[in-house]
Amino acid sequence: MDDYRPVDRDPAPERYGRLHVRTGDLGPARWLTERTQEHGAFGTVAGVAAPGFAAYARILHPASLEERPVRWETVAAAYGRGMTPGTDWHEVIGSDRDYHNASDYGLPGVWDEHPAEGPTPPAVARELIPVLARHTRTSEHCWFGLWNGYGRWDFDRVPSFETPGRDEVLLAGTLADAVSPVSLDEFAELPDLWWPQDRAWCLGGDVDLVSTYIGGSRELIADLLAAPGLEAHPTAPGDKVG
Repeated sequence: MDDYRPVDRDPAPERYGRLHVRTGDLGPARWLTERTQEHGAFGTVAGVAAPGFAAYARILHPASLEERPVRWETVAAAYGRGMTPGTDWHEVIGSDRDYHNASDYGLPGVWDEHPAEGPTPPAVARELIPVLARHTRTSEHCWFGLWNGYGRWDFDRVPSFETPGRDEVLLAGTLADAVSPVSLDEFAELPDLWWPQDRAWCLGGDVDLVSTYIGGSRELIADLLAAPGLEAHPTAPGDKVG
């Protein structure tokens, strides 16, 4: 076990952007911690988001070309490849699963930067928020989970709750506040988990992923799949994540 403490971390803020950092009751997250291994296992869609929803969607983080977003399907077509809902990025570009995100990758005129690895990128979040807001009665009262291992802030003394493979700090705010951490730092990670007070849906991301996963009603998932600003695919709770 590595017992060395991280260095050069800022003290945990009282507010993460406009999101309030909860240092007391973690009850609002209890429903996420009570899942069994069979209902939300590590490395599955329900393990990243939450089990028990009628339908699920995978939202792909775009690649980019000169800082403009590029859809995976565009990249796949340029390589003469097709895509399925479960296609991984390394399959799109025809590389090994364990390839490194080196600067010598890319395809001139198509893409020059890999999809963002980690929780939901801000640009994707801004596309998601109005769709998610239409499918909850409590968009002004939402909860969020932030992995305490990102390393920029010292959350060691802040209570956390467990999800498969991660310990999360509980945050509170409005749905619109989900993007506000970038006000602290343009590279600040957005929360990994989002859910409204009425639990109408749950969004999940992870430090190691280039996709965001959402569980909710069939109507919500249909709206996500139809949203022109998102590259979304249907998925299932037991599917592997990527």
